[in-house]
Amino acid sequence: MPFPVRMFRVYEAILLCVWLFVSLIVEGSVHEYRGERFAGKGNAFVVHGGSEGIYSSASENPNEKSVLPANGDSYIRFEKITFRRTQEFSNFSSGLVQALVFEVEDRESVGGSAYGGQRAVCCTADLAKLGACSGGEIIHRPSTKNPSWPQVFGVAFNADELVATLPSKSIQITRTGMYNLYFMHCDPNLKEVVVEGNTIWKNPSGYLPGRMAPLMKFYGFMSLAFVILGLFWFSQYARFWKEVFPLQNCITLVITLGMFEMAFWYFDYAEFNETGIRPTGITVWAVTFGTIKRSVARLVILMVSMGYGVVRPTLGGLTSKVLLVGMTFFVASEVLELVENVGAVSDLSGKAKLFLVLPVALLDAFIIIWIFKSLSATLSKLQARRMMVKLDIYRKFTNALVVAVIVSVGWICYELYFKSKDVYNEQWQNAWVIPAFWQVLSFSLLCVICALWAPSQNSMRYAYSDDASDEFDRDDGTLTLIKPSTIPSKDVRSSPEPKPVQTSNGASNDDLEEDKTE
Repeated sequence: MPFPVRMFRVYEAILLCVWLFVSLIVEGSVHEYRGERFAGKGNAFVVHGGSEGIYSSASENPNEKSVLPANGDSYIRFEKITFRRTQEFSNFSSGLVQALVFEVEDRESVGGSAYGGQRAVCCTADLAKLGACSGGEIIHRPSTKNPSWPQVFGVAFNADELVATLPSKSIQITRTGMYNLYFMHCDPNLKEVVVEGNTIWKNPSGYLPGRMAPLMKFYGFMSLAFVILGLFWFSQYARFWKEVFPLQNCITLVITLGMFEMAFWYFDYAEFNETGIRPTGITVWAVTFGTIKRSVARLVILMVSMGYGVVRPTLGGLTSKVLLVGMTFFVASEVLELVENVGAVSDLSGKAKLFLVLPVALLDAFIIIWIFKSLSATLSKLQARRMMVKLDIYRKFTNALVVAVIVSVGWICYELYFKSKDVYNEQWQNAWVIPAFWQVLSFSLLCVICALWAPSQNSMRYAYSDDASDEFDRDDGTLTLIKPSTIPSKDVRSSPEPKPVQTSNGASNDDLEEDKTE
């Protein structure tokens, strides 16, 4: 079995495993709890119930600014929340199992310490003696901004009772902020208890978490931008289809993938906002189209840097290497994006682990280095052969890439600074700008490439031509037999281009060179 086919089947198996994994963790803004177990945190036992940025209800605070159209109420509603314990641990009455809801700015009002010692969440004997709290309950104090917060309520198990049900409750949100929900208890005998049920979190404009809400409008604008770019490109493509060369077909594919990606992201967020359930199928399609687009775009830039379709007809022996890098990048990116997005609801920063992010970052760095190394060789050889028309367009392409890389590095530094300063997600209203920037940057670079290589009546001036020797020697110093051509090249302004000599078996040096690289 050929090596590329084996690699493709390995990648296919990896993606199938990831798909099965993410299908098991799907949740919605209707946060579902399916037997989550309490984990020990300090002297408390905790289950994280969710974190979302929520804008205040318009009726509650009409003067507060919001980027969302306020046409409804904001709330967190508890529905059928039950706590279950096993039969062997049911022969006693328990302490309270409590739900704690607080805004992130009020985080210091939860927990405390006696005499400046270690901070605790559950009331300790020393704090109980001081009258600061009741033994076996969560320590909390009224917020300085809103005395009715944090919201704490709970239920206890009676003797021989296996199930305790939390009273249904709807908490109105009167102040815009990042809200956190935790289920907690302080009884070590309840460590086997699990949580079931769901909570519903709602913003004034729908069920989208506040951090994600601006992205729906953003992807709507990006869909329109891709449509406008597509109309320009496809109209030029239709007018000058006889002049189209392979590179322009690759650009057409990237534009088409981008249109599908933006449309699927918009419908993903729109459906989520309407129903409160993250549509798994649409999310997977959006992720997949986006990953394919990024992979193809990187390969196109790499092939252009090598001179494919412009100064050389094929990549020769590099074809398999380029495809292998592209497939590896696709798989690594697809796994990362599926874990990041499928079922993602809570307004927390990325949940992907370092072992998922690192391969994508390393592959990106490798591809960028390869691109600039290839560009340097291509520019040098174009200048040596005085192909001035192609040299000019390659210089503009190089400048655009340099600007894109510099801006990317600067933005990465800003992103690291932003995340280091926003440990508790207090800047959630501005966090949408980070993923949006990368979409705008890639779209801008695509627009530059479309402007440089747009189909026109002169397109063939930039394409590889058999009339002149556009052969690029290998970097290993392979010698090539050449002789002056009697027909001047279109790209030459002062001297004729050399033409490959025919060997005794009738093959040109182009063919010999390609065979060597293979």
